[in-house]
Amino acid sequence: MVEATPLRVLIVDDSRDDAELTELALRDAGIEVEVRRAYGEAGLTDLLREFKPQMVLSDVNLPGFSGAEAMGLSRAMLPGVPVVFLTGSAIGAPGEELPVGDGLVFKDELELLPDVVRGLVAP
Repeated sequence: MVEATPLRVLIVDDSRDDAELTELALRDAGIEVEVRRAYGEAGLTDLLREFKPQMVLSDVNLPGFSGAEAMGLSRAMLPGVPVVFLTGSAIGAPGEELPVGDGLVFKDELELLPDVVRGLVAP
């Protein structure tokens, strides 16, 4: 019997609790994952280079850094790797638009995340 290789997922979130809930949502849905977490730009660059995630799940609003910047860096270093945004609110700063990635899931609807992930990694 061949075991499936875990999906390498990088979670970019300044909230440790939110990152843990995100990981649990995937594991509880039966998705085998190997997870690393980045809390800002410096950690993100290192993990993109060393961990080489197959998917990036990023908070939209990070202190001193944005989800859009995280997506730009991810796509520059690892073209083709899907980026899914996680946010607590559809309302950002006045005039700010939510970045457009490969998916968007609200943090109070994390039960939707596994289907988004499966849809992006399906052969």
